[in-house]
Parts: sequence; C-alpha cells; structure tokens
Amino acid sequence: MLTHAERLAARPLYAVRVAGIPAGALVLAVLAFALLWFGTLGARHLLGPDEGRYAEIAREMLVSGDWVTIRYNGLKYFEKPPFHMWVTTLSYTLFGIGEWQARLCVALAGFAGVAASMLAAGRWFGVRAGWLAGLVLASAPMWNAAAHFNTLDMTLSGVLACALASMLVAQHPRATPSAQRNWMLACWTSMGIALLTKGLVGVVLPALALVAYTCVTRDLALWRRLHALAGIALMLLVAVPWYWLVARRNPEFLHFFFVHEHWQRYTSTVHSRQGPPWYFVPLVLGGFMPWLGVLPAMVRIVRQRAGSTVTAVTSCPAPFQPALMCAVWALSIFVFFSLSGSKLPGYILPVFPALAILAGAALAQTGVPAWRTQLWAMLAIGALGLLASPVVATLDSNNTPNLLYRAYAVWVAMAFALVCAGTLAALWLLRRHGRMASIAAYALGMLLAFTVALLGHEAIGRSASGIGLAAPIERVLRPGMPFYGVGMLDHTLPFYLRHPLTMVAQPDELAFGTEQEPQKWLPTIDAFVDAWQHGPRAVALLSPRAFAELSARVPMHVIARDWRRVAVANFPVAGAR
Repeated sequence: MLTHAERLAARPLYAVRVAGIPAGALVLAVLAFALLWFGTLGARHLLGPDEGRYAEIAREMLVSGDWVTIRYNGLKYFEKPPFHMWVTTLSYTLFGIGEWQARLCVALAGFAGVAASMLAAGRWFGVRAGWLAGLVLASAPMWNAAAHFNTLDMTLSGVLACALASMLVAQHPRATPSAQRNWMLACWTSMGIALLTKGLVGVVLPALALVAYTCVTRDLALWRRLHALAGIALMLLVAVPWYWLVARRNPEFLHFFFVHEHWQRYTSTVHSRQGPPWYFVPLVLGGFMPWLGVLPAMVRIVRQRAGSTVTAVTSCPAPFQPALMCAVWALSIFVFFSLSGSKLPGYILPVFPALAILAGAALAQTGVPAWRTQLWAMLAIGALGLLASPVVATLDSNNTPNLLYRAYAVWVAMAFALVCAGTLAALWLLRRHGRMASIAAYALGMLLAFTVALLGHEAIGRSASGIGLAAPIERVLRPGMPFYGVGMLDHTLPFYLRHPLTMVAQPDELAFGTEQEPQKWLPTIDAFVDAWQHGPRAVALLSPRAFAELSARVPMHVIARDWRRVAVANFPVAGAR
C-alpha cells in the first residue's frame, strides 16, 4: 500500500494543493516573487549616502585584500562592523563589481527574513499561516523596498528575523531536546552575526524583547530553555575575532565604536538625526499599509494567546505564547528606537517580521466577509492615491528639481493603478476560487505595485547618483591621479569611477578617518589651491557655488557638470563640456 507521501507524489501537479492553493499556482507565484525580488536589483543606479558608501567600502576591501580594517575613500571608517561589506565583497568576487552585486546582500537578507517568518508561523499556527506570513512580509512596502536598497538596516533586520524565528521554533512544545538546543544555537549564531552587522544593537534588541516578555508573562522557566551558556559562547565565537583583530591593529577603534557610535548615538543628538517620539508611527503604518485592515485580528490573536493551546502536551507550568512574543518583540523595538536621540527610517525594519507572523496567523482565521471589507478599503486607498498622484508633479526642492518630480509622477500613478488592479483581481478571485487564492493575488499585486514605484524612482535617482558624470570623468581620470572632493563627499562617483576621493576642507562623515590619517586629506582651501597649481595632474569635484568661487582664483577646465556637481581638471581636456 502506498504511503500518503507516495500518493501525493503520484498525483499530477495541478491536483496537488498546499495550504488550499493549487501547487502549480503556488510554483508560479514563487517564481514571480523571485523574479520581482532578485531580477530588479540592477534596474536602478546607486543612491547616496548609504548605497554608494557601502558599495565603495566593499570595493576598496576587495582591492586591498584587508577584511579587518574598514576603509572608505582610503580612510579608516569604523562606524559599522564588516559583515554586510564582507558579503558584498564576496558578491563582487563571485559575480564582478556592479550595482546588483552591491544590493545582493540586502536582497538575500530580506528573502531570509521572509523564509524565517514563514517557518516560525507555519510551525506554531499551521502551514497556511506560514504561507500567509510570507505573503504579508514580501508585500509589505517598507520591507520589500528596503530589500532593494544597499543599507545595513535591511541586513540587520533579516538576521534578527532569523533570530526571532529560531527562538520561536525552539520553544515549540513538540520540539525534541536536541531540536530545541539546535534551534536555540541557531538563534545565538544569528545574534553573533547581528553583532557583526551593526554592533551591540544586534543583541540589545532580542534581549530587550525577551526581558519584556518575561515581565509580562512571569515565565522564568523560559530562560532555562535558552541554552544560554553554549549559546553565548557560540555568539562570541562568531563575533569576537573581528573585534579583537580590529582593536589590536587600531587601538583607537574601541572608544570610537562603542562610545561615539553606540552610547552617544542613542543618548544624544550628536549625529543630527533627531525626531519626535512619534517619528516611526507613520513609517510603520505606511510600511505595513496593505495589511492594516488585519490589525484588529492581530490584536485578537495576541489576546487569545493563539498557538499556546498546543502546549497541552508539555509539562511547562507557563505555556509559551508565540503571538505575545511577536507582539512584545515589535513593541519593544518600536519603543527603543522611539526613545533614541538618533532616528532614521530603516531603524524600525526589525518590527515587520514579527508583525507578518501575527498577520499570517490572523489571516488564517479571517473569514470571507472581513477579507472582502479589507479589499474594498484598499481599493479606495488605491483610487485616492491614483487621483492624488498629479500632486507629485508639483513638488520642487533644492535637492530635486521639479522636472524630475514630473517624470516620477507617471510612475506613482502606475503604481496606484496596479494597486487598484491587484485589488480588483483579488475581489474576482475571492468569488471564483476562494480566500487563499484572493490573498495570494492581492499580495503579488501589492509587491508588483511597489516594485514599479521603486523602479520609477530612477527618474530622480539617476541624476542624484552622478552616473551621468562618470563616463566623461573616466576618460580623464587615470589610476593614481588625485581626485579631490572640494567641500563635498560624493557617495556614488567613487564607486562608479573605481577611484576614491581625497577630501578637501570639509571631512564630512570621514572626520574620524582624517583625524587618524591627516596626511590623506587637505584641510583647507588654500592647501587645495597650492596642490592644484603646483601638484600633479588632478581632477576635482565641486558644487556649482564652489566652482564659481574657485575658478576665479585658479584655472579649472570643466570636464562635465550637472545641477549638483561640477567636475574639473587642472589641465586642458579635449572634448570637455
């Protein structure tokens, strides 16, 4: 007699169903997701500051072969640990230096977060909830957008999503002792990688969530199931070698990294990134917009202690509450960063995997009437966005001319049109094929819509990236030739030109590096003028205002220019514009 697995294998693909969805449709959906997720990584040019900075750091790491002392434009740069740059350098080694290679790390981190959230939700709330959690997270605007911008926040969030999922799976009452130990060791390993991604926050955030959960539940027995001694040893084994090596080679590292980049960043406004306590509220609401209608059901899931009923087979006096842990995880991280003196949008990303797990569990229990209401509400939002999209064409700012906003307004309109189309398709499928098919189509529609909005940003991002200046500068700039950034740190051109900048007058965020290696920059305009007139052939990058002032003092031959930058040489250039 055939086993159940053998009977499933013998059935044609179109007859197999997973979580209520035909397997063939599921395969197509996964392929479409992968194509949108990874196939668009190189469709836009890199933006400053983060994308260009981390792409260039990894390029310099590849060229120098030094994977310990991080350098940016040739100067020591100790604001962040190296894991993200290591992965990017490996990407360059395998696939060459390029834009999609620079974004591969964040795309993989976002993908890992989706997979980990599916695993945890599926283990506690059922296979259907697992698939739904993945659909929610992949189509959450802030998560899928961040997975296509080369920043450390996405890498950290993907790693922390793995830590959360590993801990949740480890605490399942049906986990064997060996499985519990292995999953907890995976959790500790993830925290070790998080330490190598953005420093102490990689441990502080999970610890904060664990302490908060314990205070709410008074479940002290949980601490005995963490395998803390072996886990901490493993975490330190992962993280400490690099910290030890970099501190040994650079004694100034420890004070700058732990005092300036951790304590002062959190407790003061030294980095000029302050914001009100409600700074992250619109980011969470907008970043989770397609699924806001599920929030009441998510709250009910937590209040009803969903998932903890499976603990009937365990002898634990205080059953573990996975839904509550996810809620506490999201809330504690939200409060932690809301109280910080330094705020940036990407800081809040680690809350989204926990929200997605809760949303997956809630959607698995959501009835057709409630889901239909969600769809009609989203259709109204999409229609309002489509009607309001011409407003984008009226915007103007010092950093972005109105001409570029007018071009981007077309893409915004297309994105909201796709929101409407995806929602209408979900309504049609709800009547014809049921709730699961409708949710899957809705999620893919949202992912497609926000991908279009992201791709359209190239209308603004191309000129901001400086790629238009790269070719004419490259025809003039030679290896070893000085390339000055006069009063400005351009974060993208060094990557595109494969040539670091030498800072002039303003060190910008390279102040620490210029203090450690003062011979690698020109601290005054007078020093630059002297080097420009009496030094070797050189190229410089200036703002239009700085060019107007300095060109009256020394000869400057324009190579290329745009509305933000002027590239000049100290020697005549044939065919310059």
